[in-house]
Amino acid sequence: MPQQTAVVVLAAGAGTRMRSKTPKVLHSLAGRSMLAHALHAANEIDPAYLITVIGHDREQVGAAMNSVAAELNREIIAAVQEEQLGTGHAVQCALSALPDDFTGDLLVTSADVPLLDGHTLSALLSDHRSYPERSAVTVLTFVPDDANGYGRIVRDADGRMLEIVEHADATPEQAAISEVNSGVYVFDVTVLRTMVGRLTTANAQHELYLTDVLKLAREAGNPVHGARLVDANKVTGVNDRVQMASAARTLNRYILERHMRAGVTVIDPASTWIDAEVRIGRDVVLRPGVQLLGATVVGEDAEVGPDSTLTDVVIGDGARVVRTHGEGATIGPGATIGPFAYLRPGTIVGDSGKLGAFVESKNATIGAHSKVPHLTYVGDATIGEYTNIGASSVFVNYDGVHKHHTVIGSHVRTGSDNMFVAPVTVGDGAYTGAGTVLRRNVPPGALAVSGGAQRNIDGWVQRNRPGTAAAQAAEAIAATDRASQATEQKDGNRE
Repeated sequence: MPQQTAVVVLAAGAGTRMRSKTPKVLHSLAGRSMLAHALHAANEIDPAYLITVIGHDREQVGAAMNSVAAELNREIIAAVQEEQLGTGHAVQCALSALPDDFTGDLLVTSADVPLLDGHTLSALLSDHRSYPERSAVTVLTFVPDDANGYGRIVRDADGRMLEIVEHADATPEQAAISEVNSGVYVFDVTVLRTMVGRLTTANAQHELYLTDVLKLAREAGNPVHGARLVDANKVTGVNDRVQMASAARTLNRYILERHMRAGVTVIDPASTWIDAEVRIGRDVVLRPGVQLLGATVVGEDAEVGPDSTLTDVVIGDGARVVRTHGEGATIGPGATIGPFAYLRPGTIVGDSGKLGAFVESKNATIGAHSKVPHLTYVGDATIGEYTNIGASSVFVNYDGVHKHHTVIGSHVRTGSDNMFVAPVTVGDGAYTGAGTVLRRNVPPGALAVSGGAQRNIDGWVQRNRPGTAAAQAAEAIAATDRASQATEQKDGNRE
């Protein structure tokens, strides 16, 4: 029978050093909260039970946990730590949520270690199970640049694990040890249940240390081991916003490297940020200043950037998006967007469509091969195929109380500076003149114009705006014309 596994994620701490109204474990990196990163990593090893220990801000943290559970489509059990009496006490609370007949391995990790991934947890679990004698405890260790604050790994002359000594309790000799505890462990749950009952608060912080289980287990004759992690960044803890920013940079580097190795070209990794949920096809080119956020999907051979921020946007194969801000939009294969376009939620651009410079769209469907080239707002609209919308047009969708919809057919050509006062429909193959205000439906194949013949009212400025610069300029030209006319008349009289 395969050995069963349970995972406990510790998420009960206050996180006061974040100086935030938001619980520490709910701060986000790469589009996921730290708690979500920890739960996703735990889920990757497919544990029989996944438990989160919650305490401070339990309503918010518990709600976030339930959201991740729905996302992963699995049960996550909440174990409440009413008082924060140390990591040993937190694990006691978690054990109470496990079935009494569970006899497998219990992996313990923390919600403030967001770079720890499923591959690392799986490797630790494999190491734990690979020793000739069944290990009672295997702790994941590493060597940081600065060991200050970490529990030290104490070994004997032969390199065998003896104990973990917390920094506050370490002697000067122990404090000089460079190998430290990551706070990630695998326990034989039968041994753990026995040893947590023997924990005491006889230490500098007067807490129940989970680390003391290792020493107690060894003294009881149980084998204990330490598995050293090569990449210390994987177990970087986050306690304040400085550490969070550093962890975010490292996590982004991991994400970028994964995509680049899968066939994505990233021109400038230093200015490119990609969230954990983003999917990118082969031969995509990401230019400098790109941020792909949320659940954005980029199809093969597409090009994004420079200077584009896209959240929950789907980009089709071969599309090009330049200097664009978009959210909740869909861009069809071969479409061209930007520069300086703003795609708001509900925007759908069809195959080979175009939204050009300074175009804003919202809740709008632009059909295949249709173009909205520049300086236009398209809101609450449906545009057919092979249609061209003239520059500086506005879809007037709001009457001050309600939003209304505009429908533009296929193969339509609209003039510049049109106002489509919704609700209005323009039929297939219709044309509209420049400056037209459309308040009534336009039949297919018709030409719509709203302006009459042009009228010029001579002398209006001088009469109605006397003394202005415009009036003075107009008067100077008028004076020149009068002088010219007088000269012509004098020459005529001589003849």
